[in-house]
Amino acid sequence: MARSSSSAGRKRRGLKNNTIYLAISVVVFVVVVFILFRSSGTVPQEAGANEVTNESRAAAEPARATPALAAIEPATASVQTTRPAPVPTPTPAPIEQSAGPQGQEPAPQEAAQPTTVASDDVLPPAPAVDAKAAAVVAEAMAMLNSPPRQVISARNKLNEALSMPMPASQRLAVKEELAKLSKEWLFGPAAFAGDTLCDNYTVQPGDLLQVIGRRNKVPYELLMQINNIPRPQSLQAGKTIKVVKGPFHAKVCRSTFTLDLYLQDVYVRSFKVGLGRAGYETPTGLWRVQEGGKLIAPTWTDPDSGRVYKATDPDYPLGSRWVALDGIEGDAKGRTGFAIHGTKEPEQIGTAGSRGCIRMFNGDAIIIYNMLFPLYSKVEVIE
Repeated sequence: MARSSSSAGRKRRGLKNNTIYLAISVVVFVVVVFILFRSSGTVPQEAGANEVTNESRAAAEPARATPALAAIEPATASVQTTRPAPVPTPTPAPIEQSAGPQGQEPAPQEAAQPTTVASDDVLPPAPAVDAKAAAVVAEAMAMLNSPPRQVISARNKLNEALSMPMPASQRLAVKEELAKLSKEWLFGPAAFAGDTLCDNYTVQPGDLLQVIGRRNKVPYELLMQINNIPRPQSLQAGKTIKVVKGPFHAKVCRSTFTLDLYLQDVYVRSFKVGLGRAGYETPTGLWRVQEGGKLIAPTWTDPDSGRVYKATDPDYPLGSRWVALDGIEGDAKGRTGFAIHGTKEPEQIGTAGSRGCIRMFNGDAIIIYNMLFPLYSKVEVIE
């Protein structure tokens, strides 16, 4: 009996303890639920306010910033890390957006300037041709390309164009056309009707080729060349030959190392020449072909060394021909000892390497020799 009473008492105490534990558990559960409910209703709202206004609050209340907040970027930066936006490519600001006070546009920043040059500062390219000269040349070419060919009229037109201002390339083209035509009207065997520079002549009994040449102020060698006469003695009375009405003249340009040949005032062709080196510059001015100054391979004395050269010497320097010049105007006036001649150093043509004379290729020197007439032919040297 005593054991049964003790056992029943223990059971009653166990039930009482269980009831207490259950009640405590219920209370704890309710408290936890209440706390969780409050947390879910208020904390997210504060977090959301912090996210949007963090930048303005940090600026207005810097003393309240925590160490953690002070170490991070402003709120705008945190927004960009969660929702990245594309980074715009820098472009020059539109004029309307950069307008200053009273609608005036401030000077654009240098970084926004385009890399092109303003159109007002760009110089127009030099014209390839002169329009007026080109029109004259076109008229001359039409005379040559339309039958019947008008060689003399075209020559005169081209020569007229040559006196007009034009770019160097256009001038060179005109000279080339005139040089081509000279093979017909000058060096060809026939004289063209209406040409005032060439004519036909019937040889009279007793005529001498040298006299006919002197009468027309041209060397007889030229008349032999264009009429295919092998020797002066071969001239036959009654035969018609072509005569050229001289004199010829030359113009030497020191800057281009060229010699332009003219019959009276009509351009014939150009030659490359060599001129005087430093200290021995070919004098500018007007020269005249010396009387008796046209020689074939003459003996020559070097004025510096005194050495006498003969045509048979292997190092003879004068080449095929010698045309002596007398200075009559400009820096050339009163100067002697200068000449147009051939050379044994053709590589120096087109350079300044002589003692002042005008050097030519030996073949070209022969052509000039056959055209320049003493006392009447002039040689002008220009820069």
